[in-house]
Amino acid sequence: MSLYEKIANKQERISVVGLGYVGMPLAVAFAKKVDVIGFDLNEKKIELYTSGIDPTNEVGDEVIKHTSVGFTSDETKLKEAKFHVVAVPTPINSDKTPNLAPVEGASTIVGRNLTKGSIVVFESTVYPGVTEDVCIPILEKESGLKCGYDFKVGYSPERINPGDKVHTLEKIIKIVSGIDDESLEEISKVYELVIEAGVHKASSIKVAEAAKVVENSQRDINIAFMNELAMVFDRMGIDTKDVIEAMDTKWNALRFTPGLVGGHCIGVDPYYFIYEAERLGYHSQIILSGRKINDGMGNFVANAIIKKLILANKVVKQSKVVLLGITFKENCPDIRNSKVVDIIKGLNEYGIKPIVVDPCANADEAKSEYDIDLVNLNDIEDADCFVFAVAHSEYVGMEIEQVDKLFSISENREKVIVDVKGILNKEEIEVRGYSYWRL
Repeated sequence: MSLYEKIANKQERISVVGLGYVGMPLAVAFAKKVDVIGFDLNEKKIELYTSGIDPTNEVGDEVIKHTSVGFTSDETKLKEAKFHVVAVPTPINSDKTPNLAPVEGASTIVGRNLTKGSIVVFESTVYPGVTEDVCIPILEKESGLKCGYDFKVGYSPERINPGDKVHTLEKIIKIVSGIDDESLEEISKVYELVIEAGVHKASSIKVAEAAKVVENSQRDINIAFMNELAMVFDRMGIDTKDVIEAMDTKWNALRFTPGLVGGHCIGVDPYYFIYEAERLGYHSQIILSGRKINDGMGNFVANAIIKKLILANKVVKQSKVVLLGITFKENCPDIRNSKVVDIIKGLNEYGIKPIVVDPCANADEAKSEYDIDLVNLNDIEDADCFVFAVAHSEYVGMEIEQVDKLFSISENREKVIVDVKGILNKEEIEVRGYSYWRL
């Protein structure tokens, strides 16, 4: 009987190592079909899950309450599983080089709890070669087992889009790969238990690793192009959103828009590709240029805010600026690598300490990560400038009367509204005489 058959018959278990925005939804999905162990080093996170609380908002508290996942921070429980999925984050260092410490640490933990006949699948985003050149040697060292004989390894890049309730895990085609044909078939069948859209069998682990970094780098480059246009159009006095709406009438328009590019995927993955390319002697031109443009957008927005304050006859240092949103994307509590923080840093250089409001973000995380105290929107008054930085549902279509009540008592032309995401009705705002700017 194959490992897949044993798992399907609940004779063997799956473990998911790393229960964040990627691992937790995967563990919950598998648990609907088979027995699952959900492991994470963060004991506080495990306590939340076992209490029926979903801090990621990916599946919701009700689902967490009723899932059969065996949540644990005890690594020895991994010995009870034969199919291990590693879904830990792969961030970058301050010098933009890959930080492989989390995936190396996870490999160490899995390795010392690995048993013969197991399969280990890595989902963490890495540059081509990491699974075979970095992870497998760690697994072999810690377990005393031989890869290809005693255990098998595969790679299946995560494709979850945090906060997206349409393109969910089950509806996204899963790229899978294995160290040999046998492992590829086993891995494919296991994922097909939960992936309704089906799987794509990559020809090698390196191909699967490359596919992940390339798909995010492609998006990064396209957004960088739109961001560069936005900066030029701003100098020309042309509204970028008006240009995009006109351009998008053509059937083959790509429909990218300018914006802040943060988070743990698009804002990080290109650096993994750049690192490995440069290690092999090739200096990236397009990808690196795109990254530089996108990394600079927070400061560009901050400067636009300052200009609007000056034109509205505000004393910049004394201006009360309110930032709506700090997460890296809409309707998601994830604040990792948020480029809204770059706006805050830019404003700080002019002596402005903005007030930050975000109904999705965790206040404790914002404080510990960025030393930012989140404020309730209802407590805001006498503001000089509102910056719509993230398109949370609470802000989309927000009535201008709601915003006006939070401003200081002054002429409308002295009230500044900066709309980073272009979610407000420009004509309605300008006809009322507000000082308005959008990216």
